[in-house]
Amino acid sequence: MAQPRVRSFFHQESFTFTHVVAEPDGAHCAIIDSVLDYDPKSGRTATIAADQVIGHVREQGLVVDWILETHPHADHLTAAPYLQAELGGRIAIGAGITRVQETFKAIFNLADEFATDGSQFDRRFADGDSFEIGAMTAAAWSTPGHTPSCLCYLVGDTVFVGDTIFMPDFGSARCDFPGGDPRLLYRSVRRLLALPPETRMFMCHDYGPEGREYRWETSVAEQRAGNRHLNDDVDEAAFVRLRGERDAELEMPALLLPAVQVNIRAGRFPPPEDNGVRYLKLPLNAV
Repeated sequence: MAQPRVRSFFHQESFTFTHVVAEPDGAHCAIIDSVLDYDPKSGRTATIAADQVIGHVREQGLVVDWILETHPHADHLTAAPYLQAELGGRIAIGAGITRVQETFKAIFNLADEFATDGSQFDRRFADGDSFEIGAMTAAAWSTPGHTPSCLCYLVGDTVFVGDTIFMPDFGSARCDFPGGDPRLLYRSVRRLLALPPETRMFMCHDYGPEGREYRWETSVAEQRAGNRHLNDDVDEAAFVRLRGERDAELEMPALLLPAVQVNIRAGRFPPPEDNGVRYLKLPLNAV
């Protein structure tokens, strides 16, 4: 099985990895889970993280076919439109984005101009859809549980897991966002862990528990043997109980409200108001 080339970029502020996955011997690539820098104190954005990705793509002479989202993130804003303007490529996400859009359109009381059909994205992948990165065939797997729209991307011997699963010593993603479901997450992960043991797994996040160095790559074999929440000895009932107890202790992500408003629009900001300024909403006592 082909082994794509992967270059990963770590965004310290959001603990996010952006991956550039390229053909083994070609120039075509996809960018997965990009980050737009955002300062919640001032409301200002910057492109520091995205510019690092752009620099790598240009230095390597790569051609961007896709800008992929594993889900509408709650902990960072996507830089997808900026990357598309600079590098080209089509922006894609899972077909379940429509459910997330419907939920948050109500929460933010968005105007009729905001469509909930996923049309902000160039492609909405259904489970099992295949697509091309140059000469490589990739597949989108629906892996709901963290959100209804979560996808994992299989490219050769490699899978990009989004927030479906974390490094073995950190465990699993929370399931208490709207549309989250620990039972679905358990089944999604078991599907991933049925892949060949040597399959490489690339994380979307890592938090360096107990001070270890940040890591972004593991394997199916390592996860099955040692994931603290989802190893082969953990059944569905035990996971649902564990995840529920854990989620009850967690605070909401600091950037959930600004990030979701932008990410359900494929990274575009809300339209400007009559003074030319764009605004993000902060609903009180609603989330």
